[in-house]
Amino acid sequence: MSIDFILPDIGEGIVECELVEWLVKEGETIVEDQPIADVMTDKALVQIPAMYSGVVEKLYYKQGEIAKVHSPLFSMIVEGESSSNEAEAVTAEPEVKVSETKSPALAETLSPATCQASVNNSNQPANAKALASPAVRRVARELDINIHQVTGSGKKGRVYKDDVVAYSQNGQGITPAIVVGGTRVEPIRGIKKVMATAMQNSVSTIPHFTYCEEIDLTELIALRGELKEIYAKQDIKLTMMPFFMKAMSLAIKEYPLVNSKVNEDCTELTYFDDHNIGMAVDSKVGLLVPNIKQVQTKSILELANDIMRLTNDARSGRVASEDLKGGTITISNIGAIGGTVATPIINKPEVAIVALGKLQKLPRFNDQGEVVARSIMQVSWSGDHRVIDGGTIARFCNLWKSFLEKPSHMLVHMS
Repeated sequence: MSIDFILPDIGEGIVECELVEWLVKEGETIVEDQPIADVMTDKALVQIPAMYSGVVEKLYYKQGEIAKVHSPLFSMIVEGESSSNEAEAVTAEPEVKVSETKSPALAETLSPATCQASVNNSNQPANAKALASPAVRRVARELDINIHQVTGSGKKGRVYKDDVVAYSQNGQGITPAIVVGGTRVEPIRGIKKVMATAMQNSVSTIPHFTYCEEIDLTELIALRGELKEIYAKQDIKLTMMPFFMKAMSLAIKEYPLVNSKVNEDCTELTYFDDHNIGMAVDSKVGLLVPNIKQVQTKSILELANDIMRLTNDARSGRVASEDLKGGTITISNIGAIGGTVATPIINKPEVAIVALGKLQKLPRFNDQGEVVARSIMQVSWSGDHRVIDGGTIARFCNLWKSFLEKPSHMLVHMS
């Protein structure tokens, strides 16, 4: 029996998604619950599993195309079923769950019970799937090339960008000529569209101001170095971020204004008891800002585990929607890529954000007037000037800085 796999509800209010990558090919035998495709919504990368075991008959979308919810995603021949004219339909309430894989990333998947099946009498030929990365497939789409027709030069026929570009000339792998003067248009979709809209809204409605400071992290780096190897044996990756978050939470207790939000007409302030600290992550689907919930209740090691989990999730693009909601203040670690000073854009409705610059070994004077090498990081705060003034952000930053420069002070306040 040939059936259509109906793309189910992926999330509240979501009516379409981008087909990021097919994980199967036409003619391939699949089993129930096997991942079929990665699709991207405006919230996260979602993995679609198979509802039945059988053979993939036809893929209805190409990578990069927009698939509609409640429309056929692909057709398949169900295992053990013969041709029939009778329709079969299965419906259930949508359920989003965490995939049970060995991967540290928590991939959002859809339960097979959320899918519908319907009769499809068409018989489509099976086509072999080209072995290529999403980036190479994107180049092929931009050049309007069927990647299945490109002969790959890599192992097992893997297609590389050079193979696609060369094929675009005459299909024979000749070194391409340099093309100049052209343009291309690429739609802004999914998470990138949400980010663009949010940033535009933030800049147009929030009067930003930036405050910069430098922090001497020499002592903190030494402390982390002592603890890092110990906890690595327990599979805990101890980075600097848990210390930044805990120090921030301790400073928020003294300056709760930076952990608040203002209403649209700027007549009310809401103060949050929970310190849900977000961290901006450069993921494969765009900028994601998952947040650690209730940082004020957690230890450095608990924060390290949460950060490791969310970083893995974000980099894979598969962050649970709950981890993206409810942030109250944000840290952006631009220094991980490069750069020292920035003007970060506030993640509305929050009222403050900090950008961490890269760590540098710089000369500084000690108490005896001697020049010594110190580990220095520049930090850049942006505040909502409707509710936070320069003095408040400066005093808050000074307290945060004192905890980071003297980790023993942080430990005293945590006890």
